This record gives sequence, structure tokens and C-alpha cells, in this order.
Amino acid sequence: MTPASCSAPGQAAARRAGARRAPLLLAAGFCLLAGLDAALGLLGVPAPVTADRLPRVHGVLMVLGFAGTLVALERAVALGRPWAYLAPGCLGAGGLLLLSPVDLVVPRLLLVAGCALLVALYVRFWRRQPSVALIAQAAGAVSALGAVLLWLGGTDVPRILPWLVAFLVLTIAGERLELARVGVLAPSAEHMFLGCVGAVTVGVVTTLLWPAIGSVLLGSALLALVAWLVVHDVARRLLRSTGLPRFTAACLLAAYAWLGVAGALWLLAGPVTEGTGYDAVVHAVFLGFVMSMIMAHAPVILPAVLRRPLPYHPALAAAAWLLHLSLSLRVIVGDLRGVRGAWQLGGVLNIAAVLLFVVSAATASVTAARRASATPSASVSAPASPLSEGTRTTP
Repeated sequence: MTPASCSAPGQAAARRAGARRAPLLLAAGFCLLAGLDAALGLLGVPAPVTADRLPRVHGVLMVLGFAGTLVALERAVALGRPWAYLAPGCLGAGGLLLLSPVDLVVPRLLLVAGCALLVALYVRFWRRQPSVALIAQAAGAVSALGAVLLWLGGTDVPRILPWLVAFLVLTIAGERLELARVGVLAPSAEHMFLGCVGAVTVGVVTTLLWPAIGSVLLGSALLALVAWLVVHDVARRLLRSTGLPRFTAACLLAAYAWLGVAGALWLLAGPVTEGTGYDAVVHAVFLGFVMSMIMAHAPVILPAVLRRPLPYHPALAAAAWLLHLSLSLRVIVGDLRGVRGAWQLGGVLNIAAVLLFVVSAATASVTAARRASATPSASVSAPASPLSEGTRTTP
């Protein structure tokens, strides 16, 4: 029996597993497209679809419907239990129902269920192998649950912004800690990281009770977390490499810079719930930090989730460059200097950058899959999630 014939059943099973997960990924993708459509309307330019509710749910749709579904899906894949897929299922369904005419209570309840299930996933991971990284990620999930419960109770989105920020920032920071531990990481460094996580959590809660004090605490905590990540992340050492490692490292370091901008704005400007300051913080975090992180990890996450290859292509780097340059135009010139034209043009180019990345990644993945299917011995090698046995091989 040849190696190709031996590996064929395993490849077929992997493809079937990827196909079962695809609807969840498509739900996240649809939430992303709807969120980008809403963003065009908020920028004051024509959008393909207009709906009265879209601008009101834009933020939650992007954070929980899109990014939340992706996070929960990766965790479900890592746990490998059928019930775990209820978490991304509820988040994806809740995001999609935000776009429908049904009463907002229904999608809000689904989002509550999805976040609660995500917390339950971390409880299971904790029983398997406790770690500081899991504490950070679980704190992020609890922040998401707190945000959607507050939203369900009538708190407006600008006031729950710190909770939504903590969800994705702590989730991503926990994953970066997992990879930092691949090298030599002193116990004191983990203690410092845990202190940063605790400070972010305290800052988030305080913003709800005493907004002025909480904003200073949260801004300071984010800056401290950024400093820890820049010092200990392996990305700095790989910036001089080539291909995928260099692309990933550049995206990571750019993401840290934007998170630092958001932290500085909270520290210096205090509570931001409207106007240009609010726009600057929101997009520095969710475009500059989160979207850049998604771009950095997509070549690893997509093969792990869908069992489809995603090789590096220069078009992915072009999309990342466009994202960061246009975000600089939007935030630094548009928001901070009050130039409306720069804010509007930068926002439109932000959307173009995200769409360019999606199209480039899909094209590269389909092309690579066709080449692999034409080679009988080819198979998709997906790096393991940090939450499962083993670690990722990229920075």
C-alpha cells in the first residue's frame, strides 16, 4: 500500500470535518460583510444595503458576531467536543439575527448564551491544563459575557466599549503568552503578565462605576500590557526573516502599536463615548489591533479550522499595509486633527483593505487546495492550537 493511499482516509475525514465547520465560518464572514456595509453608512458614503438598525448594532456585530464567532470556533476545534460548537453557533446566529427585523432581545439572548458557553469552554480547558494564559483568555470571555449582559439590560454600546475591548485584547494576549512560553520565559515574566491582566480587568469594571478613574486605569493597564508583549513576544526576533514569518511579525508589532495608541488616548483623554476620540479608540483597537492580529494568524487558523491550506502570498501583505496606512490617515489626520475628508477617505480605505485581505486569502486557499488535490501525496498540515497539545509554529 502506498503512502498516498494510506493518507487518503485521513485527508477525507479532515475535509469532512472542515466542511461541517464551514457554515460557522460563513456566519462570521456574513457578519463581517454586514458590519463593513454599516461602516460605509456611518462614514456618510453610499452603501450597498441600508437598514435602520445596522448602524446601532455595528459595533456588537463586528466584535461578537464576527470576531467572537471566530474565537469560539477555534476554541471548539481545540476542545474537540460536539457541544463546544454551540458557542460559535449561538454567537454566529445572534450576529445574523441582529440584521433581521426580529426583536433585539432574541439576538441578545443568543449572544449571552454564546458568551456563557465560551466561558464554559475555558472551564474545560482549565481542568485539562491550568495556565496563566488560560486565566487571561477566560477573563476575556467573562468580559464579553458582562458586555452583552449589560447591553441586554439597556446599557448603550459606548459605555460597554471597555468590556468589548477587554474580550479581544485579553484573548489575543493569552495566545501570545502561550507562544512566548515556547522560548525561555522566567516565572517573574508570567507574574507581570498576570498583573497586567488583573489591571485591565479592574480598569474595565471601574469604567462602569467611575468612568474618569476607570479610563486612566484602563489606559495605563493597556500600555503596560503592550510593553510586556513587545518585550517578550517572539515577533521582534522574526522581523528580519522573509515570507510568512516576516509578514506575521510585522502584523503583530503594528497591532501592538495601535493598542498602545488606544491605551494612550484613554489615559490622556479620559472617558470617550462619542465624537472623534471615540472613533479613534474604537478603530485603533478593533482595526489596528484586532484585525491586524486576524491577518497575522489567518494562515494558521484557517488550515486548523477548515483543513484547507492558506499559503502566504504578497497580496496578504499588501492588504495589511493598506490597512495600517489608511488607519493612520483616519485616526491621526482625520480623528485627532479634525480633517473630515481624511477621516472619510481613511475609513473607506480601511474597508477596502479588509475586503482585499479576504479575497486574497480565499483565492490563495482555493488555488493551493486545487494544487494539493492534483498531487495524491499532498496533505494539509494544520498547526495545533495553543489550547491543545503542542504549539503553533508561526510567531
